[in-house]
Amino acid sequence: MEIVLSTADITTVPADAIVNAAHHALRGGGGVDGAIHRAGGPEILAELIERYPNGTPPGTAVWTTAGALPASYVIHVVGPNYVAGQRDPALLESCYRNALRIADDLGVKTMTLPAVSAGIYGWPAQSAAEIAVGTLRRTPTNVAQGTFCLVEPRLYKAFRNATAAGQ
Repeated sequence: MEIVLSTADITTVPADAIVNAAHHALRGGGGVDGAIHRAGGPEILAELIERYPNGTPPGTAVWTTAGALPASYVIHVVGPNYVAGQRDPALLESCYRNALRIADDLGVKTMTLPAVSAGIYGWPAQSAAEIAVGTLRRTPTNVAQGTFCLVEPRLYKAFRNATAAGQ
């Protein structure tokens, strides 16, 4: 898989699927999650409520259609909350592995991704980048391109370091 780094707003980059860093309740929120819901419109939330009334736990992923976003699907992953003590790297890895599994099931070839858990959930940037890049590189998939949308300079730098280091 080709890994691309971008400073663009994830809601504006055309792709087959957009990965959303979601809250476990799957009801929208702040950060990337809120931006995706605002840009995609109420259809995304309505589908989440209907299909996943009880949310989904950290490390897992579910999908919906993408509403008004420049994509066909949104793959909602629930990252671990580092600040709240959810610090097992395997949970963060599973977000990316599960996103790729769903992407393959849906026939996705291009996807945009955020730095899952590296925002308000507090996962250290370099560790988050190494886990994300390493997991995408090690996981067998039919996805041809993953574009990380990193609007914060500290995250862009961390992901640049991780991709250069061959994580």
